[in-house]
Amino acid sequence: MYGNSEQPTPLRGRNPLSVKFVVAGGFGVGKTTMVNAVSEIEPLRTEAAITGASVGIDDTSKVQTKTTTTVAMDFGRLTIDDELVLFLFGTPGQDRFGFMWDDITTGALGAVVLVDSRRLADCFFAIDYFERRQIPFVIAVNRFNGVVDHTLDDIRSALNVDAGVPMVECDARQLESVRTTLLVLFDLIISKLHPGEQSDLLRQAC
Repeated sequence: MYGNSEQPTPLRGRNPLSVKFVVAGGFGVGKTTMVNAVSEIEPLRTEAAITGASVGIDDTSKVQTKTTTTVAMDFGRLTIDDELVLFLFGTPGQDRFGFMWDDITTGALGAVVLVDSRRLADCFFAIDYFERRQIPFVIAVNRFNGVVDHTLDDIRSALNVDAGVPMVECDARQLESVRTTLLVLFDLIISKLHPGEQSDLLRQAC
């Protein structure tokens, strides 16, 4: 059963604007959970059992109950309103599947980098990836067990990210928390566009 128990908002009138976002981050940070929490359709998941191939590579010390991992991508859809539909693509978290990221991020307007505050180093690859490609992103610090181990200011300093990159706390299990994070990302994308570009984006119909 997927996380959004509400019925999808019906789309009336002209076709809505469709936007592609990517949910990225390290192994076991909650990417599949985040997509699952907000998707109004049954999410597409490509999970496989964790095997001996991950021994010594994937740090499971903080996620000992995790028995599967995404090997290709997650996919979900969220209707914000009559004007906007978000398509969400979750990346695989293990480095050995990193070759798939270019295909997954093609056409994406922005990304959420999901962070486990207990394992900050695991998100460096994702941050570097989006910075190098100049893809707007927000950092969402997942509240594992309902808490974040460090303040957002301390996390920003440790990750050495620019002050212009939004950073929020998020519970990847909760619809409204994830929805708010995605709207922060959309606002960031709009803010980076010139007025003419904003109008063009908001007038697109897919």
